[in-house]
Parts: sequence; structure tokens; C-alpha cells
Amino acid sequence: MSLKFYHAPMSTAVITHLVLEELGVSYEAIQLDLKSGDTKKPEFLELNPNGKVPVIVHDGTVLWESAAITMYLGEIFGVEKKLYPAPGPQRGELMKWITWSNVTLGEAVARFARNVQDWVPIEQRNARAGEVAKQELNACLGVLDRALERKPFLGDNYSLADTHLNSIVDWIRFMKIDLSSYTNLEVWSKRCQDRPAYSKVMASYSGNA
Repeated sequence: MSLKFYHAPMSTAVITHLVLEELGVSYEAIQLDLKSGDTKKPEFLELNPNGKVPVIVHDGTVLWESAAITMYLGEIFGVEKKLYPAPGPQRGELMKWITWSNVTLGEAVARFARNVQDWVPIEQRNARAGEVAKQELNACLGVLDRALERKPFLGDNYSLADTHLNSIVDWIRFMKIDLSSYTNLEVWSKRCQDRPAYSKVMASYSGNA
């Protein structure tokens, strides 16, 4: 079995890194330098014409988009390890949350970041658009918080859906969004952070810019 993982610190590839470590599968990690333009080089664009990480190459099959990668790895490796359900309603429930993470929540996060964060040139920001995005982002967080009421995880047990979504919540926390009013979410997130795979991945990025 051959599995290559193309990633970079401070990117959505961290999601895939966490998923791989949770699954405990062997892989070759290839770290790219976004500032140096590694993802825009011809050899990488042959793998992902979007010029973004994460990318995995599993036995010759190339996949990009973190949600697709999480569901693919779950299907291939996660069922036996009890980290992803077999086909059926339980899998559908987790697919819903993984997709929601990247589409509904992810869109609000991206719009907020583009209009508020310092790494975006000031002439490209729109303060009002940033406020609207923040309101929508908080509405999404409310949806998640209510879904976690009286249950420890998104599904019956900890799964790759929790891995995936908590990594996006980490990014929201990094952007200085106050999560303290979302009690259920915060308790759930702490459970996710207590996983050995989480500690291992975070330690591997310590000191990376």
C-alpha cells in the first residue's frame, strides 16, 4: 500500500494530518512551503490543478479537498477501526457534518477571514461584510452547539467527523472568535483535543510558521 500526503502548516491539510494519525495508517508526508510557491509548481499542479493542499495519493489515486479525503480514508481504513460507520444511516449522518464543515461553516469562516484578518490587504477588506460573516459564523456555531446537547460526539462514538470538524473549530478559535458561550461545543472540542493523535499532530507543527 502506497499513501503520500502533501501538506503545509497552518492550512486545511492539518485536518487530513489528524485523520491519518487517528487511523494509524502508514504514509509518506511531503511538506510544502506555501510562501515559496511550492503548490504552484508544475509538478504539484499535475496532482491538484487548484494549487492547494491537502492532497493524498493512495495507490495511484489522487484526491484533493479535505472533506472528500476524510470520507475516502474513513471508507477505506476507518470502518474496521470503528472510526467511520459502515454504509447506512449512521454514515450518512457523519457525511452530513463533514460536508457542512467545509461548505456551510467553511464559507462563513472564509468570508469572515477575507474581510477581517490582517493577512488580507486592507484595501481588499470590507468591514460590513466581515460583520455579516461573523453573524452567520456564530449562527453556524449555534447549530453545532445545539447538536451536541446531551451527546459527547457527533455520532454514537468518536469518529473522523469529530476529527474533521474540530480542526475547523480550532481555526475559528485561532481567529479570536469567542466560543465561551457555546458550552456544549467547548466541552466536545476538549474531548477531541484530548485524543493522542491530536497531541501528536499539534506537537509536529510546534514552531512552524
